[in-house]
Parts: sequence; C-alpha cells; structure tokens
Amino acid sequence: MNLSQLLINITDTDISVDINHLCLSAEKVQPGDVFIALQGATTHGANFVKQAIKNGCSAILVDSMDLNCDLPWVRIDHLSQHLETLAQTRYPNATEVEVIGVTGTNGKTSVAYFISQLFEKLNVNVGLIGTLGISNSQIHSGHTTPDIFTLYQTLEHYQNHAINLAVLEVSSHALKQNRVAGINLVQAIFTNLTQDHLDYHKDLKSYKNAKLNLFKFKHLKSVIVNGDDPHHLDFLKPAKTATQAIYHLNDFSKITTTQQGFICQLNNFVFEIPLLGEFNLSNLLAAINSVEQFGFKREKIIPLLPNITAPPGRMQQVNNTCVWVDYAHTPDAIKHSINTLKQHYPDYQIRIVFGCGGDRDHDKRAKMGKIASTLAHGVILTNDNPRSEDPQTIIDDILSGVTDIEQVNVTLDRQLAIENAIATLKDNECLLIAGKGHEHTQVFNQQTITFSDIEIANNAIN
Repeated sequence: MNLSQLLINITDTDISVDINHLCLSAEKVQPGDVFIALQGATTHGANFVKQAIKNGCSAILVDSMDLNCDLPWVRIDHLSQHLETLAQTRYPNATEVEVIGVTGTNGKTSVAYFISQLFEKLNVNVGLIGTLGISNSQIHSGHTTPDIFTLYQTLEHYQNHAINLAVLEVSSHALKQNRVAGINLVQAIFTNLTQDHLDYHKDLKSYKNAKLNLFKFKHLKSVIVNGDDPHHLDFLKPAKTATQAIYHLNDFSKITTTQQGFICQLNNFVFEIPLLGEFNLSNLLAAINSVEQFGFKREKIIPLLPNITAPPGRMQQVNNTCVWVDYAHTPDAIKHSINTLKQHYPDYQIRIVFGCGGDRDHDKRAKMGKIASTLAHGVILTNDNPRSEDPQTIIDDILSGVTDIEQVNVTLDRQLAIENAIATLKDNECLLIAGKGHEHTQVFNQQTITFSDIEIANNAIN
C-alpha cells in the first residue's frame, strides 16, 4: 500500500511512497512505517517526530502543525478523529475476525484465558489479546488493550493465519480512548465493577460509563454479565437486541472447598476445579456462558473444566508450597485474594507482601492498607512499580489506612521483602505475594529492571 491509498477516504494527496504499518509510538517505529503524530506543535511532539525519523519511518501524518523535514508528510486537522478510518483502510481484513470483549475491574485476564482454553480444547482456532500479551503472533503491545493500530494489525494477522475468533481484554482506558473502535465485536462480557483507575476517570461513575461503551457496539450478538455484581443490569440495558446471559455463583448446585480447588456440581455433573477462589468459579461461569453462545452444549464444555489452568501470576502456587503469587492490585482484589487463602487453608495464618504502583490511583492505597492489616496476620509493605513517585511516600499512603501498625513491616527492596518473608514462613502460614503477578519488570523513575515475583519466590524456596 502507498500513502495516497491510505488517505483516500480522508484527504487527496499525490504522495505515492510505499508504507508498512501505522504507528502511534515513535519509539516503536520500524523502517517503512507511517508515524501518526498526535501531539501537535509541542516540544514533545517535535521530539517524537525526530525519534520516528531516526527509526526509519517512511512518512508522517501530523495534526495542527507543519513539519520542516525531508520525509513525505501530510497535515490532517483533527487527526485523532480519523484513526478508525486509517486502521480499517490499512488493515481491511481485521474486521473479518469475530471478537469477544471482556471488561470489568477484576477477572478480565482469567475470563479471557479460560475462554481461550475452552475453545482450544474444542478445536477452535482462537487468538488471545490482553495483559499476558498477544498469542499466536510476534506482535507486542505492552498494554492490557493494544492501541488501535496494533489491535487492527493483530486481527488482520489472525485472519491471514486462519484464526477467525479472538478474545480481547478491554480496559476502561481503551474504551475511553476509542482503541477498539470499529472492530467486529460479537460478544461483550462484564465481570464486576469496583474501584480502580480513578486517577484517570476521576470518579466511579465516569469509570463505569467508560466500560458501558463496550455494550453499545451495533452488531453485538450476545452479552454476558455477572449477576452477583450490583451493577450488572446497567450493562444489559445498552445491548437490547443481543442475546443476554446472566450468571450467578449459585448456578453451582454444590461447591466443596479443597486445598487444591473445589469439587462442584453443575447441571448434574460433578467435577473437580483446580483453581483457588470462588471468584474463579465465577470467572469460569463467564467462560462457560461465552462458549455456549457459539453453539457448544454444556455437555461438551463441562468435561473440559477439570483440565483448566489459571493464568500466570493469578493465584499461582509456587513450587507446591504455601506461597502464592497474585496480580491483585485493587482493594477488592486484595480482599478476595486473602479471603481465598483463608477459605482453602482455614487452619493457616495468612501473611502478605504488597505495595502500590506510583503515578496511579492514590485513593486506593489507604484502603488496601486497611484491608490487608485487617484480614491478614502479618503485612510486609514494599515497592510495587514506584515509577516517578518517592517510594516512601507511597508506603506512607498505605500506612495511613493500617489498623494495627505493630503487625506491619516495611522493606522497600521487593526482592529482599519476598526472600525474608519466605525465610521466616512458619509451617502453619501461607504467604501471598500480591500486586505484580506475571510481570517481568519493575519500573522506577530512572530505570526499568528485570524482575519476577515468581522467579524470586522460586529461588528463595529452593
């Protein structure tokens, strides 16, 4: 494709330079890409353009500024309003892939992961796009939901490789920023709504309204909502023409807790589930209902459940010990994770290592401190991803909500905090390492280092 073909639906241009992919990030530009410069006439915008040129872009689309460079460039006013058109023009086959979108504060990754596993076990080619990355592809994102061009490129890649169904985690940021605009969304799933990302959305109502946008897609065939969440009816209203399914935890007629998971009864089937936490049973119900809407009977789905595995870093047991790594980074998720270990290990005391991310929702820090100090028997506060904030300031925010300061230890070095917690773990104790889950890096103000809670815990145990 050349640049004039790309812009045929937006503006007339006789520039016929060959182009490769479309890119919003100057750092990610590869030779031949078109850089979409949305920053305008700012110092940062000019710096991004220089970076994109250095990385080998073939052309630049720019908003509200003129460029002085030797490369082909086109000024398009209100450029951000044309991103969907650009994506669909460059990646015309992307919309042939049917997409299942999963949104909610907690559970998106697990639900999407479970759906993907079930389809694979039913011999359906499926792609998975979310927090854990992009499956069946060398394309990288770095976000829960990729930017619009990365998403369309991925979907077209899937279509070219006979993958006609994709499961997509859809964040509130992505919905607010129109990253999923125009995709062939055939199913929308709502897991739950609790506090998160209020640094971005400002209040719970705005956060909720962002997520509701997923249920306003015109061609939705089915919507699935968690009936145990008090907001679930609000997510049904926008999708009046779609088939609607509501799941409840009491859909299981019997649940027996074991140290390794549950023994459940559903639709006259009795089976084991190798997952901890009733929230995971709820996540499984979402997945069952999702697959069911594609024509598979429960009689075929339920026998697959004993072989379902949890996503990496989601209530992941480390080396068959009483040490668990979980991605819980919200007040609600911390509460569920601690209560999960209490449920499966009722005779054990629970200790927790956690922190809070910098440059993110400050309001949740004290709440997480209160929940952890109230529910756990010992708390070790440490760094999460401090980013540009002073780590001690983050700790102080968490401590402001702690109910009993005597049971709290502060060790800013996260590796040392994990190692000390494991070294001092008693026979009647479980350790929860919360906040980072599957992540492989830790982000500080001046550097990003390689860091894995799972690897550090494994090494400490061995």
